[in-house]
Order: sequence, then structure tokens, then C-alpha cells
Amino acid sequence: MSAARPLTTLRAVALTAALPLLLTACGYGSEAKKDDAPKADVAADAKKLSASEVRIGYFPNLTHATALVGLQEGLIAKELGATTIKPQSFNAGPSEIEALNGGSLDIGFIGPSPSINAYVKSKGSNLRIISGSASGGVKLVVNPAKIKTLDDLKGKNIATPQKGNTQDVAFLNWISEKGWKVDPESGKGDVSVVRTDNKVTPDAFKSGSIDGAWVPEPTASKLVADGGSVLLDETALWPDKKFVITNIIVSQKFLKEHADVVEAVLKGTVKTNEWINANPDKAKASANAKLAAEGGKPLDAKVIDPAWPSILITDDPLAATLKTQSEWAVKAKLIEQPDLNGIYDLTLLNKVLKAAGKPEVSDAGLGAK
Repeated sequence: MSAARPLTTLRAVALTAALPLLLTACGYGSEAKKDDAPKADVAADAKKLSASEVRIGYFPNLTHATALVGLQEGLIAKELGATTIKPQSFNAGPSEIEALNGGSLDIGFIGPSPSINAYVKSKGSNLRIISGSASGGVKLVVNPAKIKTLDDLKGKNIATPQKGNTQDVAFLNWISEKGWKVDPESGKGDVSVVRTDNKVTPDAFKSGSIDGAWVPEPTASKLVADGGSVLLDETALWPDKKFVITNIIVSQKFLKEHADVVEAVLKGTVKTNEWINANPDKAKASANAKLAAEGGKPLDAKVIDPAWPSILITDDPLAATLKTQSEWAVKAKLIEQPDLNGIYDLTLLNKVLKAAGKPEVSDAGLGAK
């Protein structure tokens, strides 16, 4: 029995199963934005934890649905009792890592590549991955008038969100597997890899300056709504059709000093994930309401409906797939061989899962000793 339950299996329960993103699973671009999370009902005698507040970062992306729904519904706040959540939304992995390193962020939802890069650059001193959050939700969308088969990508301009980000690494590896050559720094070669902010990608696609994009949701579904066609879903390339797209990370300092607060947050995320998978329609509406609060308007049904079922919400960090992604980055010469030993600390997550009667999850041998 798995700790995750694919959203796609719930279509029969939901009239429409879908979710979006205003940017995407490793969206990049702007400054962090402070947010006001809904206040959960807190009793006057609520248990006081070791910290009066916890600062939680996330992206306004569909692939960060755990954060969106958990904050919107107060499911995380409820577990924190008298400890206040101070949410911050980010559009860039590097800016979220900078906030974590600078001490202005305690816990964050983020993609695997920024997690790996930050851990390696700090020589293992700045963060730990403490849980999974989402798998999948990444697609290759193309202009069907120019590209009809995967072989047609040769010579075309294909966007990824940023050099070295999770989707960029996956696409460079796919190109290499085809036997094609691309310079990872410039993106030039048999395919032109055009690093483009997810916010800009739809306009670039409509203008014809790119012929397609390897991007997360909801950017992928936005391109489909603009006439694009899904040529490949990245899940097809992975064993069991699962790969990590969003982790939960924590500052090692905060984990050491406030383990009780971290455990409470994980209780909230586990309950949030369970609620999302059991209530897909309500969860979709909740996430869209949060995205509307972030961006000023909700995602259109033609975007959110096809986006949601491609994402699996999970407590499992799918650690073996992060290891594979790091190997791809090494192969592409984007990073040197990393020492990832200690990047995971799943002790508190497994404690929470066990107490909830759920199976524990693995760190694939990369746990803190």
C-alpha cells in the first residue's frame, strides 16, 4: 500500500479533476511575496510549541498543491496550535534557497534540482529534505504544425524554464538519449534549448519564437489551450511513472532547534495530501482560490482541468528518482558528481506516517546519519 494515491485514479469520483499553476514546478522569475494564510481556529489553551512562528515558502504552482491547499484550508495551521504561519510565495528556486540560507525562511516547497544544487554548494550544511509533495505534472508541448513526431524536434527551438532546473536537466538527458548533441551552457546544438521564464513561455509560443516547451503544469496546459499538442508526458520515461517534482525542505538550524514545529507542519502536510486525494473537486477549487489570491484571477477551466490529473500528490519523496536526476545533471556537465549523503532526514515524516497508520517511506540510502 502506497502513501500516495494518484489523482488520475479519482476521475470517476470527480466530474473534472484538474489543477494549475501560475508559473510552474520550478518556475523562475520574481521576488518573494509575503502572504496571509487563513487562520485556523486556535483554542486559547492551544499547545505552545518551541517557536512562536514558522516561515513557509512555496511557489504559486499547481505542483505545489500541498502548500496551496494546506494554507487555504488551514490544515497546516491547525496542527501548529499557537504557532503562527508566515507564508511567503516565490517565483524562483534560487530566491527561495537564498531566503532559507539567509535565515528569513524556515521550511520550503521546492523542486529537486534547486535542492541538490543548494545542498552541494553548502557542502551539506544548509538544508534537509524532510518529505515529498508531488510527482509528475511535466509535459513536452509542441506546435503540431511544425512538430508531429519526437524526431521532428531536431533543429527546433524548445523552451525549458531555466538552465539547470529540473525540467532543463530532464530534457537535456532526453536529448542525449536520442544521440543528439546540445551544449548545456548555451543550449545550442541539434535542438536549441531556449531557457525561458514560465511566465513568458505562453507568449513566446504564441509568437512562434519557440516551437514547443518541456514545462510543468499549469504552463503545459496553457500552451495546449493556445493550440499546442502534448507530444510526451515525462511520467512515461520513469519506472512506475513516478518522479519527484516537489520536495519539502527545512533549514538544518530550524530542524535542530524546533523539531516539534517541523513535526507539526508535517502532520499538516500529510493530512492535506490525504484530503486532496480524497476530495479532488474540493481540492481543485481550493488550490484555484489560492492561485487567484496570488495572481488576481483563477485559472480557466480549460487550463486547470487537464493539468490536475497529471500530478500525483504524495508524502513519498521518491528519493531514488532525485538520485537519478542528479546523475542526469552530472552527465550533462551541469554539476560535478555530488555527495548527496545526508540530504534526507525522513525521521519525523516516518514518525507521522506511522502514527497515521500509513507506510513509511525510503531515503534511498541518502539519509542523515
